[in-house]
Amino acid sequence: MISITSEAAKGIVTKPKTFHLCYCLTPTRYLWSGYQDYFQNKAFRFLTKPIISYLRYWDRIASQRPDIYLAISKNIKKRIKKYYHRDSKVIYPPIDIQKWNLPAESEREKKEDYFLVVSRLVKYKKVDLVIKVFNKLGLPLKIVGIGNQERKLKRLARKNIEFLGQLTDKQLLGYYQKSQAVIFPQEEDFGLVPLEGQACGRPVIAYRKGGALETVIEGKTGLFFGSQTQKALIKVVRKFALIKFSPQACRQNAERFNQERFKREIVKFIEEKWENIQS
Repeated sequence: MISITSEAAKGIVTKPKTFHLCYCLTPTRYLWSGYQDYFQNKAFRFLTKPIISYLRYWDRIASQRPDIYLAISKNIKKRIKKYYHRDSKVIYPPIDIQKWNLPAESEREKKEDYFLVVSRLVKYKKVDLVIKVFNKLGLPLKIVGIGNQERKLKRLARKNIEFLGQLTDKQLLGYYQKSQAVIFPQEEDFGLVPLEGQACGRPVIAYRKGGALETVIEGKTGLFFGSQTQKALIKVVRKFALIKFSPQACRQNAERFNQERFKREIVKFIEEKWENIQS
């Protein structure tokens, strides 16, 4: 049995001879790594403390049920070890490099002057940070996505910032291909957006934490900023203007995460573990 989960599926009770492989997206975020973000209100945190304690107790028990773990990134591998005390192997999720691709050669020099954010518009994604920075810089910014922070963010944004809402993949492809860079201001478990952008030949400006550290090559396919502050992001956006990035290098980096690689690695891993159990 294979469970793919960030919460409860790992806890399924199987028959004694069933081999259970868990592909872990993250240990339950609101109980562990994301606890402070989910329970910022101190009064609410106090009231829910008994429930959280019980859920953590159950989650630790459930975490021991899989026979083996796979992690989606080194970032998650560390969390699995920290919270569940289990070892794991990293097999990165795939992206569809046929869908996200370079523009036609005749179109490759037709980049526009905007930067791009692709994100759900929720608090932890830090889209407000990007808006505040681009308000100050006056540079064009396009934002793709919807969420419960949308009205608030639109009120915050000045005229150089455009909200595009929810797009089809075909529409999004065009915006990726013509952007100056994709901005990724949040910490993610892995994060597909930086890879989609690179697959389209575009560099990434990312917060130096989480999965982006494993998918963006500093100075070659993007740049990092070290703190989620306006000063840090402004500095790296200005630095970006002085560097020329190769679309081909960005594309080649993204191709390392293709679907065939994922299939090959996960099939090999499962077959090897199954043979060991059978023997």
